[in-house]
Amino acid sequence: MKLVPYITFNGNCEEALNFYKDSIGGEIVSIGRYEDSPMQVNEDYKKKILHSRIQIGEYLLMASDSMPDRAPLVGNNISLSIDWDDAAVMEIAYTKLAEGGKKTMPLGDMFWGARFGMLIDKYGIHWMFNCEKKK
Repeated sequence: MKLVPYITFNGNCEEALNFYKDSIGGEIVSIGRYEDSPMQVNEDYKKKILHSRIQIGEYLLMASDSMPDRAPLVGNNISLSIDWDDAAVMEIAYTKLAEGGKKTMPLGDMFWGARFGMLIDKYGIHWMFNCEKKK
């Protein structure tokens, strides 16, 4: 299991990634755009970032642009993302962490080949759960 911070930007994710790369020496290791997904977005949003990863030394930071209709607020634009090795263990943790909170995206199979879900715990912390499917 690996815990990774996940930042959501309001349309300027790529600019921020390049700023972090240039400022602190990170390396952008992947960028996926909305146009590469099955999601329907307006033409002006297709080049925005759906998911990205930047390696900063031994640490990983993930980031994206928010959905067009969900502008993030500073304070709720950072999530803790956990990459799980075992989907059954992830399901148990997701259920427990959601107690008293809010499931914002139930766990489900995603187009990138993983089970994924999101929630806000009873303390207001945003969490993302991801488990790559075994091939």
